[in-house]
Amino acid sequence: MSVSDEVRGQLAVKFEVLFPHLDERQRRLMMGAEARVLGHGGIRAAARAARVSETTVRKGVDELEAGEEPLGRVRRPGGGRKRSADLDPGLRPALLALVEPDERGDPMSPLRWTVKSIRSLAAELTRQGHRVSADTVGDLLRKEGFSLQAGVKTLEGRQHPDRDAQFRYINEQAKGHMGAGQPVISVDTKKKELVGDYKNAGRRWRPAGEPTLVRTHDFLDRQGPGKAIPYGIYDITANTGWVSVGTDHDTAAFAVASIRRWWQARGRHDYPAATRLLITADAGGSNGYRTRAWKMELAALAAETGLDITVCHMPPGTSKWNKIEHRLFSHISMNWRGRPLTSHDVIVNSIAATTTRTGLTVHAELDPGTYDTGIKVTDSDIDALPMHRHRFHGDWNYTLHPRPRDTTSAATTPRPAGNPSPQPCTGCLRNPELTGMPEPALDELVDQLTAKLDELRERGRLRQRGGERIRARGAGAKDKLTTADRVLVTVLYLRKLGTRYLLAQLFGVNTSTLTRAVHQVQPLLAEHGCTIPPSTARFRTPADVTAFLANSSPTKIKPAC
Repeated sequence: MSVSDEVRGQLAVKFEVLFPHLDERQRRLMMGAEARVLGHGGIRAAARAARVSETTVRKGVDELEAGEEPLGRVRRPGGGRKRSADLDPGLRPALLALVEPDERGDPMSPLRWTVKSIRSLAAELTRQGHRVSADTVGDLLRKEGFSLQAGVKTLEGRQHPDRDAQFRYINEQAKGHMGAGQPVISVDTKKKELVGDYKNAGRRWRPAGEPTLVRTHDFLDRQGPGKAIPYGIYDITANTGWVSVGTDHDTAAFAVASIRRWWQARGRHDYPAATRLLITADAGGSNGYRTRAWKMELAALAAETGLDITVCHMPPGTSKWNKIEHRLFSHISMNWRGRPLTSHDVIVNSIAATTTRTGLTVHAELDPGTYDTGIKVTDSDIDALPMHRHRFHGDWNYTLHPRPRDTTSAATTPRPAGNPSPQPCTGCLRNPELTGMPEPALDELVDQLTAKLDELRERGRLRQRGGERIRARGAGAKDKLTTADRVLVTVLYLRKLGTRYLLAQLFGVNTSTLTRAVHQVQPLLAEHGCTIPPSTARFRTPADVTAFLANSSPTKIKPAC
């Protein structure tokens, strides 16, 4: 029977109090007596409590059991062999130089790119002239504050500047829906699983010497049952899960079909008075914010159910923060750990049997449907959707309405095809909600840059002509963008409101003209110390810009420059 931590703690306190009053022999006999009382495991427990070797404790036990006189010997203070670190002052620095070559030692250390086990460290130190054993190396490392540690997954790579703001926005949306009694679900596709006698991570209890036999390689058997694609819906309020196990492809149609099944079987019964549905999803995959088919399928679901479906996506690179990951999927993985998923029925039953002490229940069912890939969704299809993009990051946050979109009052901008379309009026694009600065500040910025832009324009044309101007200034073809428009389009571009193609549509030019304007104006803004902060609004079509301006309210904008 092992000795509990409580008993070891009591021994450590006892030894700490009494050892200063005892000599070496008395300490050894006392540890031996305590070890004999504890029985099996007592020697190790006493050694750890006293911070000595087990050999010392075992020697004390042997002396007590022998009963000979005198019971052991007493060395004078300071007797015995000296520690290796005391005999060799260069041992400790040499060891630290091997363990941390970048900070304390030679970057070209032979152990830089190898596993630094205590045996390999001891061998290298011995080669350098420091005779030391692996156990001594381990003791020295522990005294220096080292321990065996694994990597911890915490670094998320480059973070989006609006990452935390998006999390706060999602939290506000979820609180608003839940406070009004509306459903809030978290959705995602779990890792695809191979169906068959393949090894599954983890261990489970089995008779000794009788492990489950699985394949040596995880190559998919084309003649076998294939893969399983679990798509999960986690109801945050009710703490319930719904998983559709697909057998075909992980597409947007499959994702929305799983949500539809959840709503028909559970959602509409759990929330009979619901008029809205909030979905939190990852930024990528079949339910990503760039996936057009996802929005098309959700629009069809909204029309079927009569719900206003709001979607809030996690910022890029933060999928592990989605609720479904650690409240549903993690428990499913623990439930079937070590068990080969030999059939779809095994997968469905294992998921359905998942529970937690906090009351989680899960329903699972097989979806044998076929979901085609490569379905194209055009710009006109997206424009016709009854979709409202939120003012804060409309690319991440949007609502699909069950009613058709009213486009009678929305101004449309013709798409350039072949020849550029006529240049639309750009007065509305000077709105402070888009530029991030009051109109007087924008006019002042244009006045500051006009002379420099004209000078750059003439210098460029001089290089093109190869000589001085022949015709009078102002003769010939007119610029497609005025100086004010070049400044405005650069400000809008730096605000990251949309793609270059969208801005080209708004100004009635092609993308090459817009790119040249940005390359001219952007360095001048840097010279003037003018920083244009990015906007949280995102647009895809001119109709989105028009709808945004129609709903905008005049606000006080602090000048950016």
